[in-house]
Amino acid sequence: MVEKIECKKMLCLDVCTRWNSTYLMLDTAQNFERAFERFEEQDTNFRAELERGEGWPSVDDWDNVKNLRDFLEHFYEVTLRISGTSYVTSNNFFDELSKIDILLLDAQLNNNVDFNVMAIKMKEKYDKYWGDIDKMNSLMFVAYVLDPRKKQKYLEFALSEMSSFEKACEMMQKLNESLYELFDDYKLPLHSTCSQSSVPTHVSFGKPQQKMKRRMQALYKKRELEICGEDKTSELDKYLAEANEEFVEDFDILLWWKVNSPRFLTLSKMTRDVLAIPVSTVALEYAFSTRGRVLDQYRSSLTPKIVQALVCTQDWIRKSSS
Repeated sequence: MVEKIECKKMLCLDVCTRWNSTYLMLDTAQNFERAFERFEEQDTNFRAELERGEGWPSVDDWDNVKNLRDFLEHFYEVTLRISGTSYVTSNNFFDELSKIDILLLDAQLNNNVDFNVMAIKMKEKYDKYWGDIDKMNSLMFVAYVLDPRKKQKYLEFALSEMSSFEKACEMMQKLNESLYELFDDYKLPLHSTCSQSSVPTHVSFGKPQQKMKRRMQALYKKRELEICGEDKTSELDKYLAEANEEFVEDFDILLWWKVNSPRFLTLSKMTRDVLAIPVSTVALEYAFSTRGRVLDQYRSSLTPKIVQALVCTQDWIRKSSS
């Protein structure tokens, strides 16, 4: 009797409409490497039966399975992270893009010819959508800067790694203009509200100590203005000038801004709106598969040929109407 192999997952097949199924198939298949060896020991016809088809997996094949599985895992995990709905994703999206860019560049230097060719094709597809930093949504960079662990210096470094230093500097200049322009849009209504609410319409008679305290504070502010002049440093300037926070895995960016909101009244409101923007408005299942948009509970018996025709027709109609 063949030795029982305990595995956490069941074997699964590759599905052409689900791009993540290749990773899942390889991830589970490598757990059964020992099972193939035991089959050969127990069943003399095992190798002969498999050789009638594609053949049985060799040692080199299992090495390729492991390498490809490790490579595809990065893309699988990235898709899961950026498709989340219960946590902030906008501040990490550019980080994930830069990691994929470096991963594909390294993969093109792989000694395995088949692996190398695959990486080159993937890099061409990546460059089609994300190769030009000028075509990226600037709001993605704004969210990146509003992460207190990164800010401008880290963004400039990441851009220079993906593109030339000159292009990175040019993009940073455009980003600064957009960042301050967005901050000014938030600053005007907030300051007008604060100025109106800060001016009392009547004098309330409180305790003498409170009156004296308010009078001393007013005299102090007046003296500071006479000596130093008005402080024109904005909240955004102060935030960018501060040292970056340390990189920690369990960093809670929403908690950080909640704690520091008294220091950055306007900037925290702007950050709240920016970080609330989801990177992907597509459900996770849709990102992996087109099945749910074609086959539903009322059309579950369609043949593969009809499904392919529906998908192609839908693409043609969308292209003709655009």
